[in-house]
Amino acid sequence: MSFGQLAPSKWPGERLGLPAHGPTSVARAGRRIAALAIDWALAIGVGYGLYGADFVYYSGFATTLIFVIMQIVLIPIMGGSVGHRLLGLRLITLTGNHVGLWRPIVRTLLLAIVVPALVWDSDQRGFHDKVAGTVLIRA
Repeated sequence: MSFGQLAPSKWPGERLGLPAHGPTSVARAGRRIAALAIDWALAIGVGYGLYGADFVYYSGFATTLIFVIMQIVLIPIMGGSVGHRLLGLRLITLTGNHVGLWRPIVRTLLLAIVVPALVWDSDQRGFHDKVAGTVLIRA
């Protein structure tokens, strides 16, 4: 190990003090991606309900905006998005406290530009979670 680098975790969340499996363990990729798909489908559905059938064809920015608003509003209220909660996931801070408002804003804006969410560490935390000081866990 060279200066400034941490050894990789033996399991996702080890360095964060989280268990390897079960409740409060780090959410794995499959559930995270499925939750994202649910939330994206809901954003498309809301847009379709508001703007009609043409929305589906011209909706890139509008869908992203609806997705961002849903994330920023629902994470502080429910502890996660609709997709997170349906799949038994919850977003917490590294200290286990309530996420507040600024963390969901930062996390969601980074998630919306996609690239930070694709960069993970050995704890399976995307860059958007690292910047916001959050971790997505199994509830």
